[in-house]
Amino acid sequence: MRCVLLPLFCFSLTFSATAQVADTKATDAYLITRMAAKFHVQPRPLDKAMSAAVYTTVLKELDEERIFFTQGDIAQLAVYQYTLDQEILNRRSGFLQLLTRIYQQRLAQVDTMVDHIAAKPFNFSAGEKITQAEDTAYPANLAALHVKLYKFMKYSVAIRLAGAMAATGGSFNPHLVDSLEPRLRKRAVVTTKRMIKRILQSPIGVGNMVGIIYCQALAVCYDPHTAYFSPDEKAAFETELGNKPLSFGLTLDDDDDGHAEVGHLEPGGPAFQSGALSEGDRITAVRWEGKDPIDVSDASVPELYHILSTEGANTLTLDIKKKDGTIRQVSLTKQKVSNQPADDEEDKVTGYLLKGARTIGYISLPAFYEDWEDNKGINGCANDVAREIVKLKKEGIGGLILDLRYNGGGSVSEAVELAGLFIDAGPVAQVKARDEKIYTLKDVNRGTIWDGPLVVLVNGSSASASEVVAGTLQDYNRALIVGSPTYGKATAQVVLPMDTTIDLATLDPQKQASSYIKITMSKLYRINGTTAQFTGVKPDILLPEPPDASQQREADEPFALPPTPIAPNKYYRALAPLPIADEKMVATRAIADMPFFQQTTAAPASKQWKDESLNPAELLKEKNTDKATEDTTAEKNNLYTVANPAYDNPLLGSDAALQAVNEERKKDVLSDPYLIVAYRLTAAMIKP
Repeated sequence: MRCVLLPLFCFSLTFSATAQVADTKATDAYLITRMAAKFHVQPRPLDKAMSAAVYTTVLKELDEERIFFTQGDIAQLAVYQYTLDQEILNRRSGFLQLLTRIYQQRLAQVDTMVDHIAAKPFNFSAGEKITQAEDTAYPANLAALHVKLYKFMKYSVAIRLAGAMAATGGSFNPHLVDSLEPRLRKRAVVTTKRMIKRILQSPIGVGNMVGIIYCQALAVCYDPHTAYFSPDEKAAFETELGNKPLSFGLTLDDDDDGHAEVGHLEPGGPAFQSGALSEGDRITAVRWEGKDPIDVSDASVPELYHILSTEGANTLTLDIKKKDGTIRQVSLTKQKVSNQPADDEEDKVTGYLLKGARTIGYISLPAFYEDWEDNKGINGCANDVAREIVKLKKEGIGGLILDLRYNGGGSVSEAVELAGLFIDAGPVAQVKARDEKIYTLKDVNRGTIWDGPLVVLVNGSSASASEVVAGTLQDYNRALIVGSPTYGKATAQVVLPMDTTIDLATLDPQKQASSYIKITMSKLYRINGTTAQFTGVKPDILLPEPPDASQQREADEPFALPPTPIAPNKYYRALAPLPIADEKMVATRAIADMPFFQQTTAAPASKQWKDESLNPAELLKEKNTDKATEDTTAEKNNLYTVANPAYDNPLLGSDAALQAVNEERKKDVLSDPYLIVAYRLTAAMIKP
């Protein structure tokens, strides 16, 4: 009797724990709807359409490639497709419990299938293909799921084989296939099983993870920028805005084989303090507290970074292989590290001198960040840009290029400060919340840091705060906006604890909670009354985008809020118009003979679906064809050389790593075709 009852008792405990987690997330889902009803600038009704949107979103997030769920599973889950609104309003967890149970079961089954599929070599002469129907549909049953997984794994090996042959001469080599296939097949197994294990061995549990994704799916259905946060995700979001994160205090590098190894150890950080880690150590396994180890011996740097940043993974044990071959285990707990790792410098401000017929300053700002320590802006990005301008002015620059390409935004207050560096005191942007009152964001500081010729580079990935800056400077005729239309996000979000009783007037921003919501509470407007929402900021000088550039914009998001213009601000006074017509002629001449732009303006290739071959020889032909026509961003440049401001040279010192990064950046600045055009445009604006 004991042998029978013990497993039943354990199953009862597991089921009870799963149900409890599901009930907690069901309550959070209900609270999301209440928070949205109270604070969202334009809340959607929770109805059948919303139910279907949440259902579709959560399934896509859990199984985007459709290699876990079968059509039979979907038939069971589809009962809830149009009733999740009632499930949420009544705080029921039936859907979550069913979803979690099926998901866990399929993950375990797929894990077993992977071993079976990889037990013998792949036969690449079979003429198999992945069809559109297979790629876009859920498998009919477990047998069909097995076939689909087999084809996906075979394709991953075939594409790597084609890549290896393309890198060694570009001709088909059957001997290379025979020698590499076993190793690549093993790699496909390890990678797939690691992905599955990362879910099944999640520190927070599969049920909790599924519940979080469910709540995130509900939040994003209000608009693309409303989001549900666990405490870890809130901390990660604040890190993007400049807050100092909890960290293990190490970076990762590629070794000679492309595998991840320990890079820089942050002085004073957990990895440094352990005394057991050294630069060049190989991480072979990761074990979260109370969980089974995950083999990461073959993991790439991005993959291992993703694992180390997993939700709830604040304490873990690493299996380390030292350079002498010995194996050690090192336990680490995340701490707040005062100095950021060297990798974070990529998100900071960098400035260079473009020296040619004219000396022009160039500043790149990849992201907006603010000073979380004292909230006075001393260490925010606007102040950092101001410091770079001062350094460049000492070098006698005649013009300035501010690069906001690929800057997805961040702190709006920093955007206001940044725009204020280039205009005298006055209105910068307008904000409208749920009520009818319109608030004006102002630059309150008299004077400017730079009042000379100014060009702002933007593209389709410039969003939010970047659009505030570009739109303001365009409305004032203060800068020439150059590039392609921006992303089109003109809404502002606030992170709140999940608590419907909070009062915004007395809210403590540091208040801790078990969950949070980043909620869209207002819409942003330009001072002329228009909005960048949907349409983005349209450049004064339009440059062609690369053929492979993402065309995805805010307007393409299914739940994006539509634009609604307001009255212009009556107090702003624009400067004299810029010579845009003359500058367009300069741009036309500049790009006429540049191979990059000739290729960019060529007719784009058709994006129609075609069946994917699983034969490395056929995939190699495609690679060779693509290689012959691929974009070349490097452009021959006889206009200028690139130099560091004199102030920065002592800072580079004898640090070889820092110098190497600096030289790579200078090469990019020298060969960037868009920057070459921007240089010509800026030079043309400088008075003789």
